[in-house]
Amino acid sequence: MIVSVIGLGLIGGSLALGLKQNGFATKIIGVDNNERHTKEALEIGIADEIRSLQEAVELSQVIVIAVPVDAACKLLPAILDRISEDTIVLDMGSTKADICEVVEGHANRSRFVATHPIAGTENTGPRAAFPTLFMSKVGIICDEGDSDQDAVHLAERLYKSLFMKVVYMPSKEHDLHIAYVSHLSHISSFTLGLTVLEVEKDEKTIFNMAGSGFASTVRLAKSSPAMWAPIFDQNAKNISMVLGEYIKNLQIFKELIDNQDQDKMFELMENANDIRRILEGIILNEHNLIKK
Repeated sequence: MIVSVIGLGLIGGSLALGLKQNGFATKIIGVDNNERHTKEALEIGIADEIRSLQEAVELSQVIVIAVPVDAACKLLPAILDRISEDTIVLDMGSTKADICEVVEGHANRSRFVATHPIAGTENTGPRAAFPTLFMSKVGIICDEGDSDQDAVHLAERLYKSLFMKVVYMPSKEHDLHIAYVSHLSHISSFTLGLTVLEVEKDEKTIFNMAGSGFASTVRLAKSSPAMWAPIFDQNAKNISMVLGEYIKNLQIFKELIDNQDQDKMFELMENANDIRRILEGIILNEHNLIKK
């Protein structure tokens, strides 16, 4: 099967490597406006060849859009305009409602499957890609009723070939949940990085005193602004609501610290510890997926 991947960074590159490794794709056609990315993708083996968008659409059975979400919303209608009735198009963006809305009513809407693989690192570009990025992760398919059954089945096969668990949900519901479990984490990390850089001017002190806790918490602040600014913009309403809840809890913590209310702080932290149970369940599920 010939698969075209539009966007040869971490996500698109890792997908291409994984699909080549597991035999799902017989050929990967790469599309990217960044010449350095296309050169690196060929050197690393992410893509077998580089083509223009129009050529890729004409030659592929499957087209995967792995570009920032604002660019994906602009690209998708033009791609659907050009595809044959047998072509299937997937996107891999972190927000789903806007991209589903932009093609609502399109003649070829049913050949598009809105997906979101919950995977990534703080690194970017083709050289950050690796074939097992998606292993044991969750692949979300949204609004599957708006897509042809064969298109949905192919998306399922694609993600399961990468050893992912596939789940389904409405696009608007997806965007609300992802604001809590992903977008807020990135904003928290960006904000922590900014706070430390503003207050702690001595880089040597940061280097000497930053432990593993700081490093793991601020890791996401190294993520690409070019990718995350459009995500925050597209999911602004949900993120604003989530941030309001987060700020409220920060304010509660500040007041408890100001009042030296250790008992109440202990109670809040003990309640927060319940997240351990959920995370341990995620790890157990990952192990089970690997065994399968």
